[in-house]
This record gives sequence, C-alpha cells and structure tokens, in this order.
Amino acid sequence: MAKVDHNEHLDVPLTDRRQTTVPEVPAFAEHGPLVDHKVPQADVVQQEPDLAWSRIRHTLREPLSEFFGVFILIMFGDGVVAQVVLSNGEKGDYQSISWGWGLGVMLGVYSSGISGAHLNPAVTLANCIYRKFPWRKFPIYMLAQLLGAMAAAAVVYGNYKSAIDVFEGGPGIRTVGGATSTAGIFCTYPAEFMTKTGQFFSEFIASTLLMFLIYALKDDGNIGAGPLTPLGLFFIIFGIGACFGWETGYAINLARDFGPRLVSYMIGYGHEVWSAGGYYFWVPMVAPFCGCAFGGWLYDMFLFTGESPINTPYLGLQRFFQPKRSVWSNTYSDSQV
Repeated sequence: MAKVDHNEHLDVPLTDRRQTTVPEVPAFAEHGPLVDHKVPQADVVQQEPDLAWSRIRHTLREPLSEFFGVFILIMFGDGVVAQVVLSNGEKGDYQSISWGWGLGVMLGVYSSGISGAHLNPAVTLANCIYRKFPWRKFPIYMLAQLLGAMAAAAVVYGNYKSAIDVFEGGPGIRTVGGATSTAGIFCTYPAEFMTKTGQFFSEFIASTLLMFLIYALKDDGNIGAGPLTPLGLFFIIFGIGACFGWETGYAINLARDFGPRLVSYMIGYGHEVWSAGGYYFWVPMVAPFCGCAFGGWLYDMFLFTGESPINTPYLGLQRFFQPKRSVWSNTYSDSQV
C-alpha cells in the first residue's frame, strides 16, 4: 500500500492555494475518499483488460460497487430482523438488530470502497453539496443503491419464506401490523404513538447524526479514522439504533427503506405497506436528505477547515447570485471551453 502524505498540499503553487492571511503558511487541505473522490482501482490494470466483460466491469465499477455494498448492508440488516422476529425473540433481541445493522454497514463499506462506499442516496447528496462529488453521478449512484437493496430484500424473503409462512399462519398470508405481521422485516414502520411531526423529526435527527459523524471520521484535520473508518461506521449505526431506533426504526436511507418496501409490496403485503402509520412511507424517503444535508452543514460550519462551500465568502451563498457552470459545477475546470 502506498504511503499517504497528508502534507502534499504544500506542493501546490502559491497562486493555486486557497486564501490565507498567514504569511508563508498555506491553507490546510484535508484528504480522503469523501474529499478527493479518487477511485482506488481507477489505474489498476486488469488481468485481461481487452475482454468484453473486463471493459464492461471497468466502466460500471462504481455503480456495481454501490449495488453490492447496499446488497451486503440489507442482507445483514433485514436478515437479523427476520431472525429476531420469526424466532419470537428466541434467536436475538433488539440489541441483536443494532449489531446486525452495524455489521451490515461495516461490511458493506468494505465491499464498496471502489465507489467511496456511500451506500445511501442522502450521503451521496451531501457529498455533492459539500465535497464536490460530481452531480452527474448522483442519479446513477441512487439507482444502484436502490437496486442493491431490492435484490437483497428479495433474497432475504426467499431464505425465510417458509418461516414467514409459519409465523403469519399459512402460505400466502402476508400482513402489515399485528402480532404476527412480518412486513417490518423488510422496511420500517413507526410506533403507534408517533405523530407525523415526530416521525419526521426522529428520522431527521438520526440522519443528521449520521452525516455529521461520517464527516468527522473522514476529516484528517480532526483526529480522523483513516483505515478504521468502516469500524467507526459500525459504531455510528449501532449507536443510532441503540439510542434512536425505537420510534421509527432508524431507516435514515431512502434505498434501505424504499427498495425493500417496494419488494414487500410486490410479494403480496398489499397496499398497507404504503398506508401504514398514516402513509409514513414518504418520511424515510425525504427526512434523510434533509438530515444529511443539515448534518454536513453543521460539521463544515463549525469544525471543518478544508475545502467546502461553507468555507467560501458569505458561507457559499454568494454563488446563488452567479448562475454559471463555472460556479456550480463540481467538475468544471478552467481548461473547459
């Protein structure tokens, strides 16, 4: 593994460095996947690069990476919920669920480092806003994440179908809510006492914590987690589940919730997968985007010293009066015509 030199910003010509009022001291530059967006395998020569599949795989390496990262996440996450629910708590409890989701995120990150391991459309959006992640990749990443979640949910259902038949009371019986319902294996449903405001706020708070802590782990100007980032993410998800998971199930991820919810609808759980909880289904689709955007803003506003729209004149608001590609594009360079 090549040695990473976090002082490489010192080699940048003085005219290209960010503004600083300290003589002879350049502005500090943080580094890492969420900042540089360098694909680890971009320059790796494949064994047989001219084969058709080699070319296809190389072209689709990032969406495939996100697909399988989310696939692993949902396999472990929905899998542990299925085991706890279908065994009536004999093969695990609520803490087991927190462990399972934490492990799913950690192993999903290890599986998808090629793409930066976003695993969450809301995280991808925050990176587009604050870390110059190319906007053109956002729909591709979100689609790959959604499809990965759907595929994993289908596999979990296939694995536990016999147990679901017994638990629900017979083949073909699929219910939402009630003592023998199994819909909660696949997606989240709020506690009965939750109001719509409370549902949104719960998901918003959890998503804010998620994004704030992700940026903390990846900030070399802070302590930073470096290669231990996946382990740090395990504890983030475990902690969110253990402390804020009861009320709404801490979806904090459109792909994680909507993908399996759509699969559960397709396999026979009916319209109630959408109407349950006062049509709660839209909350884990919208709140994570708001929460992650706010969490990223909080971190950059008060702690981050690196390159971010927040660390520009007027906290980045100046660009709202400059509707030009050179201002808004995350991939624009002066060499472009």
